[in-house]
Amino acid sequence: MTDREIEEVYQIIKDYHEKYLKKHGVKLPKLKDADGKYTRNALVLIYLAKFYPSTVLVTKQDLTAFIRKFYPETNDVQQARHLGAQSGWFISAGGRDNVHVKKIGEYRLITLERPYPNFKGHRIETTGNWENIKQQYGNRCATCGSEENKKNIHYPNTITKLQKSHIDPFKSLIEGNIIPQCQKCNRAYRNFWVFDERGRVRGIAKPAVIKKCSKDIKWKIYKILYNEFKGTNPNE
Repeated sequence: MTDREIEEVYQIIKDYHEKYLKKHGVKLPKLKDADGKYTRNALVLIYLAKFYPSTVLVTKQDLTAFIRKFYPETNDVQQARHLGAQSGWFISAGGRDNVHVKKIGEYRLITLERPYPNFKGHRIETTGNWENIKQQYGNRCATCGSEENKKNIHYPNTITKLQKSHIDPFKSLIEGNIIPQCQKCNRAYRNFWVFDERGRVRGIAKPAVIKKCSKDIKWKIYKILYNEFKGTNPNE
């Protein structure tokens, strides 16, 4: 690709990002660094988007050969995978269970109009405004990723309705302690867990949840607690 082609494709990516992806927390990589060199992330996006909207499969070998034109010391290009699930660009990496790309070592840019499925962004601002909170999560459930007013991912016969849920059930449902969850997740996880701001479980809120575990898990939990409390009798 010529410099002109690179800049033209980057401008297309930039326009779509501004219109569709920026509001979801997807970050646009800079085209050039402080030394005036094209950045690796920008080059990977450009290579994947060069025929957009008619995207094509790209192999890791193709990507690596392209990046080596600018960074000859490059051994292996990993940016395509990282730009997807981690950074929010809808890039599918090949795998047996992938609906878009089946072969390992191949990638495809699916669209520039939606972020990577379930991507929640990496920086959630503290706010008490419910509509703003939902927008920061792309109007999706923080836990399962189902989009509001659309079919639930796991329950296709259910239309998703987002509800206010505690990040930490030990605290009130106030600013800084709210994440959106669909009605299914909110009901299923009802005050059992402590979440982080991205909807991932980081602790147990109700010890009664242990009763739902298998005997093997209960035994492992018991051993952890026995060692931590040095066999202290809980009734003493």
